[in-house]
Amino acid sequence: MRTVGTTSRGVRCPVIREGDDLVQIVTDAILACGEEQGIRFADKDIVAVTEAVVARSQGNYVTTDAIAKDCAAKFGTDTVGLTFPILSRNRIAICLKGIAKAFKKAYILMSYPSDEVGNHLFDEDLLDEKGINPWSDVLTEKQYRELFGFTKHPFTGVDYVEYYGDLFRSQGCEVEFVFANDVRAILPYTKNVLCCDIHTRRRSQRRLLAAGAEKVLLLSDLMTAPVDGSGYNEQYGLLGSNKATEDSVKLFPRDCQAFVNKLADSLRKATGKQIEAMIYGDGAFKDPMGKIWELADPVVSPAYTEGLEGQPNELKLKYLADNDFAALSGEALTAAIKDSISNKDSDLKGQMSSQGTTPRRLTDLIGSLCDLTSGSGDKGTPIILIQGYFDNFAKEEK
Repeated sequence: MRTVGTTSRGVRCPVIREGDDLVQIVTDAILACGEEQGIRFADKDIVAVTEAVVARSQGNYVTTDAIAKDCAAKFGTDTVGLTFPILSRNRIAICLKGIAKAFKKAYILMSYPSDEVGNHLFDEDLLDEKGINPWSDVLTEKQYRELFGFTKHPFTGVDYVEYYGDLFRSQGCEVEFVFANDVRAILPYTKNVLCCDIHTRRRSQRRLLAAGAEKVLLLSDLMTAPVDGSGYNEQYGLLGSNKATEDSVKLFPRDCQAFVNKLADSLRKATGKQIEAMIYGDGAFKDPMGKIWELADPVVSPAYTEGLEGQPNELKLKYLADNDFAALSGEALTAAIKDSISNKDSDLKGQMSSQGTTPRRLTDLIGSLCDLTSGSGDKGTPIILIQGYFDNFAKEEK
């Protein structure tokens, strides 16, 4: 029996700088990995590249001054409401610094007890202890402090209300916090709103406009074109950005589909195999201890080749073993299961034999595997080589 199924390898390469030929660098790194590890490439192997190095090779950066200039031009007012910013020094703090430069007064609506990706302002059990209904109760900063005090995030050691408040005041912007989970709670304070949420942003915008807001923009509406020669992202704007310096951020990469198509073509020519390619960012998984949903990017994969489209269509082996073939064991059981896999329907939706499998998009699953493989620190492996992902128990040849 073949003993190895799916493998995921983190592949090292030189540190990427603006202007580097990333397609050639990735191709060379994969070929060097294959030679070093004695790898035989195969059709449907996957090579994935983290969005960070794609954006770095493009020089896709913006400064806080550029953000401020774009914000001022698009709002044309000195007061703004910001709704549901996530709690992150890396993901949004520098963007907020640029936004603060554009206004004299900001009202910041914070969701509680956590942001949309699970970063907690305080332990949710305190809601019961204090008799607070998070779906209906709107709190001022004074009420919030009286109820929940000054709570530092267990991972970062930061009180984000204090941190964001100091950040805005440092830019000469007066700030007032409101705490609620209905985005419309910002409207008694201002009719001009910047929605800072990620995955719920379109709904927030619709609800605000329906409730009488005058101007509602999203983070994806900012930095969609260059400002004084800056970077930009016409699709996602400031969404998916990461802190670069104290006064600049790296944006989500541009022209992603063109990049993956070019990379796939290069890899296919170099290996003679039908290699699939993708760009990945955050994985779509939740940390059970910190309760953080890792997906702070707008999508897991902004671009991928056609062979990665779709969802898994898999049988549950333990279901087959415990039900359809409960009377079998050993080689007979193995043969029966392999036969079921080889002859399974092209669409197993609704069948009991597929219950418990993962009906998510392939790119979300593969991107999550890539993110976990590469890590977010100093592993130095921004390229991932995945083999055998589309194999199953019935496939014997290597």
